[in-house]
Amino acid sequence: MDLRKLKTLVDLVSESNISELEITEAEGKVRIVKADPSLARPAGTWVPAPAPLAAPVMASVGPQATAAAAAQAAMPTIAAETGHVVRSPMVGTFYRASAPGAKPLVEVGQAVKEGDPICIIEAMKIMNEIDADKDGTVTKVLAENGQAVEFDQPLLVIE
Repeated sequence: MDLRKLKTLVDLVSESNISELEITEAEGKVRIVKADPSLARPAGTWVPAPAPLAAPVMASVGPQATAAAAAQAAMPTIAAETGHVVRSPMVGTFYRASAPGAKPLVEVGQAVKEGDPICIIEAMKIMNEIDADKDGTVTKVLAENGQAVEFDQPLLVIE
């Protein structure tokens, strides 16, 4: 999707009453969410948006609906984890290593310090290195290598 088309979509969302727009095309998927003005923060600060309480569901029939239902059913339910849960700061694809076939950035049982790279999330063809936000030992890796992850999804546990 080209930049002009993306800008047009952002403008459409900002000028309308819709709060969220998701478009899937052959070359990719784009999701635009309008910020809630009541959550405005000073520039440079980042606070995750609260999850919606309920979302309307549109029923559809066909292979896409079946695939979406299967993907929803396949998502594991994460029980309450002990320790510090590192969550995804964005939507993208989770990778444990910096390159295919390379050694994972962290292994279960490995000690990490705050700021150490622990995984990578690819979003819009950009590799985003995710750093540990706490010192400790990696006790669990909750996401599968190459798996699509959502915003705020648990990735690893550090104790």
